[in-house]
Amino acid sequence: MNNQYMLRAIHLAKQSIQDHGGPFGAVIVKDNHIIAEGGNCVTKNNDPTAHAEIVAIRQAARKLQNFELKGCVLYTSSEPCPMCLAAIYWAHIEHVYYANSHVQASEAGFDDSFIYQELNQPHQEKQLAIEQCLAPEILTSAKEIFQLWLQNKDKTIY
Repeated sequence: MNNQYMLRAIHLAKQSIQDHGGPFGAVIVKDNHIIAEGGNCVTKNNDPTAHAEIVAIRQAARKLQNFELKGCVLYTSSEPCPMCLAAIYWAHIEHVYYANSHVQASEAGFDDSFIYQELNQPHQEKQLAIEQCLAPEILTSAKEIFQLWLQNKDKTIY
């Protein structure tokens, strides 16, 4: 763990507050160099996915011209939420360091515990209405998508 990178993530969180964003910042490091930074832009950009970690992941992927961020380390001012954690896994980031815990984030009004609870519920018990379309023509057409994908010799696996 490098304190300088964590302090930079915390500085970005403070800057984000000043820029009318949320109190979160993130830094992505590769080979001991910062390659991407992000502050929370949810309210600033009216984008519910613009969490600091996501902003930094997008910037790092563009810089490296690769959707896989293998060899990268993420420093974030707060423990990643479920969305950010999933994106971190998809990006193949190798290590995450965080400052504030999810409990501290909850105390500041950012409680994502309901999302964790919802994810563990069967679809029929979730607050969000979610259901699979079971019409035969839909199932047949949808199945074709994955058949096309499996047959595509030029696909990039991710």
